[in-house]
Amino acid sequence: MSADKITRMANDIAKFMESKPHAEGVSLLASHINDFWEPRMRRQLFAVLDAGGVGLRPLVLDAAGAIRRPAAEQAA
Repeated sequence: MSADKITRMANDIAKFMESKPHAEGVSLLASHINDFWEPRMRRQLFAVLDAGGVGLRPLVLDAAGAIRRPAAEQAA
């Protein structure tokens, strides 16, 4: 999945959560990503975040600390 698609998906969730009070939106966004995104998708999101988070909505950036970073993939 491309960085653009991961960014768009995270931003789509953020747009919905922005209708909530900020702290609740941050919590719900992080919970949604933790509960429904597979580790590969979260790795890709963290690649975007680690590269500066360009293109991510502020709510995604605020929620990043509560999103579980998956362990590095093991080579088979």
